[in-house]
Amino acid sequence: MMNDLEIARQAKLLPITEVAKKAGIPKEYLKLFGDNVAKVSHKYLEALKEEPDGKLVLVTAITPTSAGEGKTTTSIGLAMALNKIGKRTFVTLREPSLGPVMGIKGGAAGGGYAQVLPMEEINLHFTGDIHAITTAHNLLSASIDAHIKFGNKLELDPTRIYWPRAMDMNDRALRNIVIGLGGRSNGHPREDGFIITAASEVMAILCLAKDIEDLKNRLGNIIISLSKGGDFVRVKDLNIQGAMAAVLKDAINPNLVQTIEGTPAFVHGGPFANIAHGTNSIIATKMALKLSDFVVTEAGFGADLGGEKFLDFVSQVGNFKPSAVVLVASIRALKLNGGANKKSLEIEDTDALRKGFENLKVHYENMRKFRLPVVVAINDFPDDTVAEKKLLADLCDKNDIPFEISTVWKDGGNGGIALAKRVVELSNTGSEYQPLIPLDAPIEEKLSTITKEVYRAGSYSFEPKAKSMLRILKKQGFGNYPVIVAKTQYSISDDAKKLGVPKGYNFQIRDLALSAGAGFVVAVSGDIMLMPGLPMESNAQRIDIDGNGEIIGLF
Repeated sequence: MMNDLEIARQAKLLPITEVAKKAGIPKEYLKLFGDNVAKVSHKYLEALKEEPDGKLVLVTAITPTSAGEGKTTTSIGLAMALNKIGKRTFVTLREPSLGPVMGIKGGAAGGGYAQVLPMEEINLHFTGDIHAITTAHNLLSASIDAHIKFGNKLELDPTRIYWPRAMDMNDRALRNIVIGLGGRSNGHPREDGFIITAASEVMAILCLAKDIEDLKNRLGNIIISLSKGGDFVRVKDLNIQGAMAAVLKDAINPNLVQTIEGTPAFVHGGPFANIAHGTNSIIATKMALKLSDFVVTEAGFGADLGGEKFLDFVSQVGNFKPSAVVLVASIRALKLNGGANKKSLEIEDTDALRKGFENLKVHYENMRKFRLPVVVAINDFPDDTVAEKKLLADLCDKNDIPFEISTVWKDGGNGGIALAKRVVELSNTGSEYQPLIPLDAPIEEKLSTITKEVYRAGSYSFEPKAKSMLRILKKQGFGNYPVIVAKTQYSISDDAKKLGVPKGYNFQIRDLALSAGAGFVVAVSGDIMLMPGLPMESNAQRIDIDGNGEIIGLF
């Protein structure tokens, strides 16, 4: 059996100019990166403003496990299947971060016969967007320390600098550091740290900005510090928002690629869903909606993370009206959520599957709270047994949960035809989408709703650091700001060890961080880290390049 990379290399790609032409994108709006990748000017969106929008389909998943659910693969396969049944379709995805690529994930371009290509470029440096975001982020970091060294006119409090450094790699050793050592010429020593670029507010801003002016304004509103007098200091006080925007002038433009079957795809932006809002850029999705009958977009991690954030935050900011939700699950992943041993998933275990089904059920119920039709996509694996398939079908039927089997990994678009037809059917029922949480509700009210309605907690509480920051936020006029929760992806709770459907527990908020440029407050829970670390055995140990320049071991 061929692996994903071998399958990708056998694919015959269309010239990206032809993909653009078929999608309706004029050549003058393209900037080519070789034969198979192009950037599309964000200004093209203005030319499309009178065009009607297609229907937006959100793909999310049950609580993720090491067994795999296949969310990206399903998104790509569904888009190809929709095209096969005569619906002009785009798929919009996030760009992979090099941290997870080199860590444990290995790649994020789909799999099997449901991939976006060229996968090597997409998974590595691509068009340089993430590098540009890293540079813009660290330009601000360097400017803060230069300002402090040369007189500190704004009276930044060096003990209350909120802006860290960033890099696109998992490196736990950089989470907490001391900078400015070596004498007066190197600045003032202070504590600092690194976050991964996907967690940078600059990444979030790029994905939420409407155009260059909006980008610049959002960058200017980034809060960098408290002053010695207790007021927030912003980027625009340093007057470097223009330079930061200049670094991002190309990064703001969506990246056009194609699936293995030639379906157009925008792969643009990469905020993580466990520490940010977890979806591709608003510009890419808006442009795709103007060019398509259907747009399939993916939200990161489970429905409690990317799914909730897309429906409660991104859709309100982007003025999106989703038509349907696809909830991806696999029997393997459900068994893990039911307590099965990950080393023996190939062994039939209906008891674990029955217990794990409760996780699917709660995510389905949560998505239905947004008044949207939901269909479960069961991602088929070779080890799934007849008894397990029958049990899962019976459980779905018993609980009135519509589902379809997806075989897009091995069959491409043909393996998603039934799912595509069901999505079209559900989308035609008329969207009654309604967010659970108004954008302008008080922070405490938002957290009460999210923790109880989505995370199924009995209560929530603020730890002392979070309480202190909440007082500051209220004093500075941010008491009603939108909230994004940073939490573990491995449980609907704040504890990665609580599998399945924990209920009645206390959800703890240990810190609050203001992302004023992006337009939200991050509520940090549990032991979630903004800088991951490489595992003992990383994917980087398997990646290599041969004498002909061919990448091996990527996925």
